[in-house]
Amino acid sequence: MQFFQYNERLGIMLPHLEKRLEEYEETIQEEILLKWEQIRGKIPDRIKSLEQWINQKQTQLEEEEDFETSCLLNSQIAELASIINDLWIWYRI
Repeated sequence: MQFFQYNERLGIMLPHLEKRLEEYEETIQEEILLKWEQIRGKIPDRIKSLEQWINQKQTQLEEEEDFETSCLLNSQIAELASIINDLWIWYRI
C-alpha cells in the first residue's frame, strides 16, 4: 500500500503519509486505518520474537568468557531492547 513503508530495523510496515490523515478523503482514511490496525495487531508477536532472541543472547552471555564477545552480545541485547521499546511506542499510536 502506498501509505506504508517497510522499516527494516523494526521489521514492520510503518505509516508514510505525505499529508495529515485528516487531509485524505474519508474512504482513504478508513483504508489507512484498517491497514494500520492489521499491522499493529502483529506487533506483539514481533516483540515476543525479539524477546526470545534476547533470551538466547543472555544465555550466551552468561557462558561467554571472551570480553570482546561479551561486549558484542551486550550491544546486540541493547539494540534488540531498543527495537522492542520502539515497537511498543508504535503499538500505542
